[in-house]
Amino acid sequence: MKILRATRMDRCIGCHSCSLACARLVHKKFSWLASGIRIRSSGGLTTGFEARLCLACEPAACALACPTGAFSQRKGGGVIVKMRQCIRCGLCAEACPVDAVYLDQAGQPHVCIHCGQCVEFCPHDCLELREKPEHVCVGGTCDV
Repeated sequence: MKILRATRMDRCIGCHSCSLACARLVHKKFSWLASGIRIRSSGGLTTGFEARLCLACEPAACALACPTGAFSQRKGGGVIVKMRQCIRCGLCAEACPVDAVYLDQAGQPHVCIHCGQCVEFCPHDCLELREKPEHVCVGGTCDV
């Protein structure tokens, strides 16, 4: 399974092309608020940008918190979102440990679904779809 990663953010100029591509192509809206990837400055005006996106957790805290099943676990990590089932309660956004679920003005959630449509719109090749590792090691302990 492939997941989106922001592997070369040192090249990012903060143009938000990836966010706009996600909003337009995936969510059929033209607003940064309807994007599953957000670019933020990490301090400077022209350098030091970071991408906020879903880390493809397994189990996904947002899916576990969703009372209607609008967010469901995707095999291999991440989530599948069924907007018709969403009641806009915001519990998914509250549960996300990395702040990767965004609510627009109407309370509709937006999260990266790892489709990769934003990758080709990054003019500096900051994003890539890559195979998710079989296990994750954090702080010296590994979850296999």
